[in-house]
Amino acid sequence: MKQEIVFATNNAHKLSEVSVLIPEKYPLLSLSDIGCTTDIPETAETLEGNALLKATFVSEQYGLACFSDDTGLEVEALDNAPGIYSARYAGDDKNAEANMQKLLKELNGKRNRKARFRTVIALIMNGETHFFEGAVYGIICEQKRGKEGFGYDPIFMPDGYTQTFAELPLSEKNKISHRAKAIAQLVSFLEKNS
Repeated sequence: MKQEIVFATNNAHKLSEVSVLIPEKYPLLSLSDIGCTTDIPETAETLEGNALLKATFVSEQYGLACFSDDTGLEVEALDNAPGIYSARYAGDDKNAEANMQKLLKELNGKRNRKARFRTVIALIMNGETHFFEGAVYGIICEQKRGKEGFGYDPIFMPDGYTQTFAELPLSEKNKISHRAKAIAQLVSFLEKNS
């Protein structure tokens, strides 16, 4: 029997990125698939806390196995900002273009452009909570490049590459990204425990 699992997100980009990484024997349900229209607040002070808030909400309200992620872009020269505020860096409307422009402005004139994307996943299954984490290191470019991806992808170039995440095909991004690394740990856990 297939084990259905909810991915607590309303982000279509994130859903399509993750769905290709989860084996078919774990059918992935989105929030809309289960009829959840609540905008689950992310009020914690850490990525772990925000991921747990979302997974707990779905688990408690719908009684389903669920995982959620929270991702932050941490820029060394900005004391790891925007971090947990990555999606709302330039305001509550979560405008990716405005977020990138604000970040580029903050880094203007700074030589250290080192950054990392970090994803934390909280899984609630059979009444137990498990965490998985992935990170990818790179630099913030001086201007946007590429049309793929979402969020800060057009200005983030992973170490060892000459292309931004927005220039890489999804198949390549999914080999090295922070989210892919965290999902790989999640899948490994599911394989061992189901």
